[in-house]
Parts: sequence; C-alpha cells; structure tokens
Amino acid sequence: MSFIRKIKKGKNVYLAEVENKRIDGKIVQHHIRYVGKEADSQTILSTSISDISIDKVKLYGPLLVLNHLANEIKLPSLLGKDAPEILSLVYAHCLDYKSVNQMSRWFERTDLNMLLDLEKLTEAKLLNALDFLESKNIEQLQKELFGNVKHQYKFNSTRIIYDVTNTYFCGKKCSISQFGKDKEGVKGRPLIQIGLVVTFEHGIPIFHKVFDGNIHDSKTLRDITTTFQDSNIQSGLFVFDRGITSKVNLYEIKNILKWDVLCGLALNLKLKKTLRSMLKTEKIVQYSNRVRLKNTIFYVIAKKYTHGNVEGKIFFCFNEQAKIDLKESRYDEISNAQNTRSKGKKIKTRLKSLFDEKGNLLMEQLEKVEEFEGYLWIETTEASMSKFKVVSTYFDKDLVEKAFHSLKGVIKLRPIRHWLHNRVIAHVLICYLAYLLLSLLKYRLMEMEISPIEALQELDSVYKVYMKDEKNNLQFSRIVTLTEKQDKILKTIDKDIIA
Repeated sequence: MSFIRKIKKGKNVYLAEVENKRIDGKIVQHHIRYVGKEADSQTILSTSISDISIDKVKLYGPLLVLNHLANEIKLPSLLGKDAPEILSLVYAHCLDYKSVNQMSRWFERTDLNMLLDLEKLTEAKLLNALDFLESKNIEQLQKELFGNVKHQYKFNSTRIIYDVTNTYFCGKKCSISQFGKDKEGVKGRPLIQIGLVVTFEHGIPIFHKVFDGNIHDSKTLRDITTTFQDSNIQSGLFVFDRGITSKVNLYEIKNILKWDVLCGLALNLKLKKTLRSMLKTEKIVQYSNRVRLKNTIFYVIAKKYTHGNVEGKIFFCFNEQAKIDLKESRYDEISNAQNTRSKGKKIKTRLKSLFDEKGNLLMEQLEKVEEFEGYLWIETTEASMSKFKVVSTYFDKDLVEKAFHSLKGVIKLRPIRHWLHNRVIAHVLICYLAYLLLSLLKYRLMEMEISPIEALQELDSVYKVYMKDEKNNLQFSRIVTLTEKQDKILKTIDKDIIA
C-alpha cells in the first residue's frame, strides 16, 4: 500500500507518494511520484479537488501514542518476528480489548496496518503469536525491557514493591489453574497466582511471574528472589505485605540479594507476648510516638527484633481511631444479633463464639477479640529509617495493588479464556506489557494531572483520514484537526510525536 510522505528541502515541504518494500528483511521506502507540497500548514495538491474523495477513516491518536512509547523502549525488537501481532494485542488491551476472535474487526477500524506494517490480522496469526511469545525466554525479555526503560527514563530504582494476586479461569482445563484461596473471597473458581514487582516511586513494572493457583504467597517470593540475583538492579529496599513474610524470605533477601527489607508481620504468639509485656511499662498513645499520614494517625514504638537469623527493628503501630471504629461496628452487630436471637432466628456465624448456649454475651471472649485490634506490626532491616519513613513507606505500597486493579479492570486480565498453558502465560505477559505502557504514559503526563486512560480516551477522536485522487488513482492521508487539549497531551508526551 502506498502512502504520502513529507520531504523537507530547504524551506519547502514536498509531498511524495511512497510505498514500503521489504528487501533482505529490511523495510525500504520506494518513491513513486510527486503529488504536491505544503504551504502555511495547508496541503496544495497537484490535482483538482473535484477528483478527491474520502476512502476510509482510521483510529489513529491513541495508537500513535502507545506505539511511540513501545518504540522508545525498543519493545518491537525484543518481541521478534511476531511483534506486530503481539503489539496489536497489547494496544487492544490498553484500549478496547474483547477477545482474540474479535480482534480482526477491531484492527480494521484502526491505522495499525500502517503503524505496525501489518497488512492483515487474523485469529490464526494471533494464536500463533501467542504460542511464539511463550516460547521466548520471558525472564530475559523482562530483564532487557526494564533495562531499556531505565535507560530511556533515567530511573534509578533502589526501592521496589512486591505483591501477589490471583485471577480466575472460564473453564477448568488448564494445568496451572488450581483451587486456592481466592483473594476476592469467591469459592470454587480455578485460579493462577501472579507475582508482580514494581518501582516504589512511580509503580513502573519491573518483573512478573505466573504460579500455580494453590502456591502460598510467601513461596512465590522465593522464586522472585532467585530471578533478582541476575537482574542487575541496584540493591535497595524490598517492600511487601505480611502475607508474604517468612524467615526464609527475609534471610535470602538480606543475606543473598543484599537488599534491605520492609514488610508487615502476621500476628503470632511471640508478637502477642511482646506487645503485652511492652504495654505494661510503656504508654503507646502519647505525642512523642505520634505519626501523622495524610488521613490517618498512628502511634508507633520501635524495638530491636530478630526474625529467624535476621536482625532488624519492629515497629508496633497503633491506630486508635481504627480500634474505636471496629469496636463500635462490632457492638452494633452484637446488638442486632441479640435482637435476632430473641426472635428465634440464626445469627451470623462469626458472632456465635461471643454467646453462650443461652444467648448471654461472653465478655471474656469479647475482650480477647478486641485485644489487638487497631495494631499492626512492621519489620525492617534498614536501621536508619525513622518512624515516619517506615510507616509512610509501608502504606505507600498500594501502588502495586493499583497495578493489579488496572490489570484486572482496564486491561482485562480476567477472566482468562485460554486453557493451553503456553497461551495463559502469553496472555498474562501481554497484559503486563499493556500495563507497562500505561504506567509510562502516566509518568509522561504527570504535569498535566490526567490519567493515562483519560488521555487515551481524549485522543480517541484523533482519526487519520485516507483520501483518493480518482483521476490519478492516488491515495494520501491527513490527520483530523487536533483540539487544544489533544495537542497539549501529544506535546507533553513528546513534542515531536507528530512530525
């Protein structure tokens, strides 16, 4: 297919019809003929306007942005021979993905054939691309890709966050889908686990890995630490939640990776005993222990702590308002349960342990339930961190939770409709790549205070219009006039994105 190219000569801009030809594996532009020139931002054609008709209108703006970001980090070259098909899926997941068998219809409405040099997209091509993608060394791909991101954006990631989520299948045939503990509380769905590492500062994804659905969160981190030994990422602070914490993980991160750790701790007998002993001699609710975050106040006491063979500090954090709110909410439930019992009806299962057989409230049992409410425990091996830094860092880790929300929602990671192992792995990788592009777009647009999704939606009306000179059988294209906001978005991303 031929198209119009602008050629600058001195102060003049000429328009020529050219076409791409593949010679020895390389795309070479072949000049066909001169068709006109530009003057005062207007196109002057060497033909009569009466000979011109609109041939087709293609979605262009959002795809131009996504393709620009992908090329900056050299994603096409890393993906290899099926890059155009894979990138079509990646871009669709950022914009309007439904399913593989509907991709060809979506593709026809876009300008991807020109952006990706892809003449036609079929379901067979897409499935072959998924199979090819999984056959690549995905760990090496992610390592090289993040290296390109660091180079392009000058990131120096010395703080990272790790978390695990799971997602469900339509069907029960995939070998890695297992019945595990669904993080959404839904029973009976086959799951896979996905571990994700992102930069602390901007939530840029560094690495992900897929696990069987019944693998415990803490065991997934052991796999990730093995990967990080060969990541060439500068040592710093590894942040994760209490469900991932274990003696083995702490030891390997601190002593093998040489990273420091900041993590939550699950309540156990040792912590209960330590806190009870501490509260006999120290008053936690006092000004010297006060740490204010944006909307929350904690009272924090730090103590030296040894977890397995790893020495560090533990921070006992008390949220007084949370304790009050939990207490009042439970008291309302108890009152409602008493009324329900008096009418001979059943009460909620989780409240049954608070009553005896006659329906009397067991005050001793209630005190046990309330004893540690409002408390949480944070451990770190970074000795120099202040109370405020520890607490604020731990609660800022929701960046990775937002990443999972984006993956499951906007990017449509779930439900997974593939059942072959290799296509499941490839599907998750494509969603990961889509999230990477969205996170880079968010970074580029920080000064505009607009989300990447809002920006792409704003550009959704930026079309490329293809026109025909019927007399000379000539085709050329123009981009529709940009609004002020669209122009600002594009120039914020890169002032030269539209040459």
